[in-house]
Order: sequence, then C-alpha cells, then structure tokens
Amino acid sequence: MTLNITGDAAADALLSDDPFALLLGMLLDQQIAMETAFVGPAKIRDRIGNFDPATIAGYDADAFVEVFRETPAVHRFPGSMAGRVQEVARVIASEWNGDASAIWTSGSPDGAEILRRLKALPGFGEQKARIFLALLGKRRGVTAAGWREASAPYGEEGSYRSVADIVDPESLTRVRETKRAAKAAAKKT
Repeated sequence: MTLNITGDAAADALLSDDPFALLLGMLLDQQIAMETAFVGPAKIRDRIGNFDPATIAGYDADAFVEVFRETPAVHRFPGSMAGRVQEVARVIASEWNGDASAIWTSGSPDGAEILRRLKALPGFGEQKARIFLALLGKRRGVTAAGWREASAPYGEEGSYRSVADIVDPESLTRVRETKRAAKAAAKKT
C-alpha cells in the first residue's frame, strides 16, 4: 500500500518502501508541518546518497547537521533533530540489526510490546509511539494482537486524529480540523 502523506510522490514512495524512512518521518514530526516532517527522509537520502541506518549513524555529526540545514531544511531545528536522527539510526543499526521493521515483527510481538519497543527509541514518547503504532496498524498492515488498544485513541477506526488517518487530501484536511478543535478545546480549560 502506497502512503499519501506528503504530496510528493518520491517521498511517499520512500515512506511506503522503507520502514526506517517511515520511522524517521514520525520522529521528525514535531514543531513543523506534518508533510515537511515526512518528506525529511527523502531529503536526507537525496543529500547523502544513502539511507542505511549504519551509514546515518556513522555520518560525521557536524556534516549531518549541515545536511539538515541545506535549503530546503530538513527541520527547523537542524542541530537537535540531526542528532536525534543519528541516535535512532544507532539504535536501529545496533539493536535491530539495521532493520527498523524488526521493532514490530521480531518475535511476533503484540501491540503492547510494539508500543514498549517504540517508546524505548530516542525521541519517541508515549503519544508519538501510539501514533506510530496506529500508523503501522491502519496503513502498513500490522495486525499484532491488541494494536488498536495499545495505540488508543489513535488506533480507533474511522477517526481523524493523526497521520495514521491520512489517505488523501480530504483526510489530511479532516485531521487538521480535528487537531485545531482539540487545541481550541485545550485553551478553554
């Protein structure tokens, strides 16, 4: 299934084909537009010519920050996010044998275990891990027992809460409306 998150066919193809790219897109999705975040892995690949976790982990840290700063920037916070991407790449290279999908496939984990594994990654707190688990279940065919419960409320069928619910421009608009309404409600309390 091809993801339609960014509006950029090449970036969406990378996200669809490479679990590590999808994981990094989720990592980058903070304090910038969702589409910009998820196009980040394609920018990184295009700029360094490779998208292997070990290569990214071993890339010179200062040079990697420059990769993030190049126009158009990968992220508005190039120093901290380049470092975080390298941290995640190191974990994937060393603990998951370079295979990001092993987080949700190795040992046939249930939803709660996948959530625990995601939360162990640098930069993946409770909410980001739940959203990513919902994305795996709704858009990548992960059928681990209890994935909807572990990703709640983002795994809820028919919801428009997060990137996990985006399949086209209309659903993107609905997700944005839901987020705006939630922020407005939070300001009232």
